Amino acid sequence: MQFALPPRRSPHLLPIAPSTRLPYHRRKQLKTVAIFAIAIISIIYLLSHFTFSSSSSAVAPAGTTGVVIVTVLDRKSLSEGFIKKIVTNREDYAKRHGYTNFFASSSDYEEAVGDAPRSWGIIPAVRHAISKHPRSKYFFYLSAHALIMNPTQSLKSHLLDRGKLESVMMKDAPIVPPDSIIKTFAHLKEKDVDLIITQDSEDLSPGSFILRNGDFARFFLDLWFDPLYRSYNFAKAETHGLDHIIQWHPTVLARTALVPQRFLNAYSKDSPSASADGTYKDGDLVLRFPGCEAKGGDCEEMDPYYMLWQKKVKSA
Repeated sequence: MQFALPPRRSPHLLPIAPSTRLPYHRRKQLKTVAIFAIAIISIIYLLSHFTFSSSSSAVAPAGTTGVVIVTVLDRKSLSEGFIKKIVTNREDYAKRHGYTNFFASSSDYEEAVGDAPRSWGIIPAVRHAISKHPRSKYFFYLSAHALIMNPTQSLKSHLLDRGKLESVMMKDAPIVPPDSIIKTFAHLKEKDVDLIITQDSEDLSPGSFILRNGDFARFFLDLWFDPLYRSYNFAKAETHGLDHIIQWHPTVLARTALVPQRFLNAYSKDSPSASADGTYKDGDLVLRFPGCEAKGGDCEEMDPYYMLWQKKVKSA
């Protein structure tokens, strides 16, 4: 039996492919360039990250006040005498503590508010204040039907100093009293808070609140002023809109601190909607008159308290 022979190797040698291996010195050069490029990219990333982090919450530089007090005046319904009292009250407080006042006219925002109740104008007013004072850290909105009653108590020492807010903010508390199933986060930390607000016996109370400047502030104001909420015909307009947003948007709830009413928003004794311990007592920072807000116009109920405030100013 014969077996097939294996094929003979071709006498023509295949061409040898040129080596793709780079010379040692060339590989060393490329490695150096790659390390340098990675270093440059890392530096650019860190700088951009630092810049974004810094811009997310504005810090007031030298020469800029850290707090802006925002007051919206309805010059069509308020008398000049009443407006003068409110302006005097705010200016005295700002001067004592190095703050800035931002007085807005409700008529400036009529076009933006449209057919919704004029009370919605507080939102574009705060946004307007931020645009005018972009490097200020905090914006304190306070109703025109309210007085700052403790002229010597600064917002910083009262709530904004490190550790102050942490000790008083209400954790695991119903957003809308008395028994809302949505509650403030039990693990919320002071450093994460951008919105400080109170509640009365019925709702959140946006007649007095503090908003920290930054990305969240702009997002929050845009969300609150959304045309969908303004056109929904809430019974209490922007108040019920805020109730809805903070209850059903965890992004907002995670940045919101509730504080006891008297810390920032004590009601007058004639207000039936004050919380259990929300009626004004001597020494409280703010006294607000929600009954006057509802009626519009001047507030005779405020007169004796304004006189009391004047005495405090003279003795301070």
